Amino acid sequence: MHQVQKIAIAAALAAGFMGMPRLEAAGNAAKGKEVFQAQCSVCHNADSTEKKMGPGLKGLFKHDKLVNGKKPTEANVLEKINTGGNGMPAYKDMLSDQEKNDVVAYLKTL
Repeated sequence: MHQVQKIAIAAALAAGFMGMPRLEAAGNAAKGKEVFQAQCSVCHNADSTEKKMGPGLKGLFKHDKLVNGKKPTEANVLEKINTGGNGMPAYKDMLSDQEKNDVVAYLKTL
């Protein structure tokens, strides 16, 4: 391969990577527990499936489906956190993306 071709390929790859959306840092379960206790525990149990105001979340990611019928994936749980519904407030603008990722990481430990 000629030097000019190598430079062109490198430039194309760099341009492609720069155009990619930035990925959020992976969630931190310990920080997510803190956010959960401050924001979510009023309505949700973390240590059981027993309903408080909202459903108990123990084993959430092991369930076949969420209350809304969707599969319990990170994307679907984040969508629920962001949009709320059925009495749950939308946390889209109340928590940072990192805080939401932290909460999801925590929920995966339940």
